[in-house]
Amino acid sequence: MIALASVTKAYGEHVVLSSFSLTLPPMSVTAVLGPNGSGKTTLGRLLLGLEVPSAGTITGLTGLTRAAVFQDNRLVEHLTAVGNVRLVLPRSVPRAFVTSALREVGLDDESLGVPVRQLSGGQRRRVALVRGLLPEASLVVLDEPFTGLDTAARGVAVDWTRERLAGRTGLLITHDVGDVAAFGAREVRLGVG
Repeated sequence: MIALASVTKAYGEHVVLSSFSLTLPPMSVTAVLGPNGSGKTTLGRLLLGLEVPSAGTITGLTGLTRAAVFQDNRLVEHLTAVGNVRLVLPRSVPRAFVTSALREVGLDDESLGVPVRQLSGGQRRRVALVRGLLPEASLVVLDEPFTGLDTAARGVAVDWTRERLAGRTGLLITHDVGDVAAFGAREVRLGVG
């Protein structure tokens, strides 16, 4: 189990999280909601090891493999969708496995063959989603993973993500309460009261 105990994170004088405690039960999804600036993304970055607490402790991360879908896509613009996903996978993973996953989230053959800079925002988002979820990571942080997807694409992406999260620990950062229900997630609210 991953546990944050009295974690504070400050950037200079600006305190983003203050004495925050949370446990993430294994193989379950915890959804974090709250207004902008409440510390949701910072919480995700702490769990990924991209930030360290100013005070308090985080236990249960040692030896865990981690992956993320960030708020921004962070794609390599000149690579194709397949090339972007393969960057985070072992070389032994077959190209067909990656291609199949990208098709499952709605990318067609034409979009698979061009640099991602030529794709629409929604297509790029789906590439980022596959890149974050295809690696066999024990902990997956999803920061607003469905932003920019239309209703149909979002439904497909949510279903695919739910399947890929099975058996893993997930932190879902979202503004959408519908996501909490879609993932059967435990809800935690930041910046309230």
